[in-house]
Amino acid sequence: MGQLLSTSSSKHAQHLPSQTCGIHNDKADTLLSDSSSELSQPFSAEKSSDNASINTHTTPALPLLKKAKGHYYYPVSGPKILDACGGAGVACLGHGKSNKSVIKAITKQLNTFQYASYAHFRVNPVLELEKFLCESTDGKMGKMYLMSSGSEAVEASLKLALEYHRWNSQPERVNIISRSHSYHGTTLGSLSASGHTTRRQPFVSILNTTQFHHLPPCNPYRSPLSQEEYLTTLLTSLTTLIHTLHPSTIAAVILEPIVGAALGCVPPTPHYLSALKSLCRTHGILLIYDEVMCGMGRTTTTSSSHHLHAWQNFPPSQGDNDDLSPDLMTIAKGFGAGYLPASALLVSSPITHFMTTQNKTFTHGHTYQSHPVVASAALAVQKTIQTRNLLPNVAKQGELLMKLLQDTLGNHPNVGDIRGRGLFVGVEFVKSKLTKEPFPKEMDVAGRVHRTAVHNWQVLVYASQGCADDRGRGDVVMVMPAYDVTSKEIKEMVKRLAGAVGEVFEGL
Repeated sequence: MGQLLSTSSSKHAQHLPSQTCGIHNDKADTLLSDSSSELSQPFSAEKSSDNASINTHTTPALPLLKKAKGHYYYPVSGPKILDACGGAGVACLGHGKSNKSVIKAITKQLNTFQYASYAHFRVNPVLELEKFLCESTDGKMGKMYLMSSGSEAVEASLKLALEYHRWNSQPERVNIISRSHSYHGTTLGSLSASGHTTRRQPFVSILNTTQFHHLPPCNPYRSPLSQEEYLTTLLTSLTTLIHTLHPSTIAAVILEPIVGAALGCVPPTPHYLSALKSLCRTHGILLIYDEVMCGMGRTTTTSSSHHLHAWQNFPPSQGDNDDLSPDLMTIAKGFGAGYLPASALLVSSPITHFMTTQNKTFTHGHTYQSHPVVASAALAVQKTIQTRNLLPNVAKQGELLMKLLQDTLGNHPNVGDIRGRGLFVGVEFVKSKLTKEPFPKEMDVAGRVHRTAVHNWQVLVYASQGCADDRGRGDVVMVMPAYDVTSKEIKEMVKRLAGAVGEVFEGL
């Protein structure tokens, strides 16, 4: 993610009404010109009137945050910042005390007991959360392991896949297949599964490159082939790798149904997930969905039934009576909305049944696994989403967000693609619409847009690189607002982002 930079006065302040900035312009100028604090002038090497200097690679001090409320951050110094990404798609209920039921649930649990080891006790908050999640999958999932980060959940999914095959007297199934230009976490196992070159590079000497294998990503924008030809090519690559390794040696395939930071909100080409699941089922390979970023309601659409999980929003191929449910699934980010660190590994009902009937226990555990307060927080977040009926709003506002971005930026000569689902939309920047050639990595175009957006337009978006090739090229910014965002706020986010994009490319 690009650095979150503080705001300052700029030549574009006149474009934003004083009530939008949350402070009258004359007062803002006073605060922002106050040289007594480093925080009031964090851009020591930058001047807001010079776009080139704004986008230098000096790293200023991060702003000190005073508070956050609704869909805005309030730094100690300077105007408020409109939050269009919730960090990394985390703050799905916005900020502050507006969701009192979540805070009340956390406080109630703290007053009851703050901790009980999963190895010693069962606790109601965890049991209730597990029941809720399994029911949200229409019973396709049957068990939950509650953790504290997406990386932990992914690491656990890989380990459970290996141990499951050992329980079935197939210890030779040790290979994991994932995709290039993917990102699954920071732990050694999850990073080994990741195919994002830049994020792997500093640690490649200790990553597992023997049992982890990477397929080409499913990124339709980057393919010159027709939809049918592209699907055939992707499936041929998977089939070839399966037979090269030999099916009996493969434990699992892991992927994000809709790719998050690594590609920038890229949905799969039609029938891809269905065909991939069919291949896995044929060869006894477990299918793992990493829905850490794209799941828990963020990618619901008006054409779907407002499901929580991304895979539920894709229909199976025609003539295929099976659904697209995975064997294992990871969730995080919007799962707990940032109130407490929350993630989970969900296990399919067939595997759960096997574990129960065969008396098998997963050899895995963390000190804070199945934490009662985390469970209380996550369950309250999910109940709030239900009570406030927010998933239809995700679909409605997501449709508006996509339309406005297409209308505003679709014809920009350096905007190559605008893609996504629900409130999970990416804007990719290119040197040429015709050739789709990415900018050099060193130009940090996504970072420039991010910094300019925060600095001059007071809107926070998520920036990422590496979506185009294995050299770290490919610039994208992601828009991922809270589920209760309004149409007015969506329009304001798009207006400010478009302003930042225009400013950056005027200066290149």
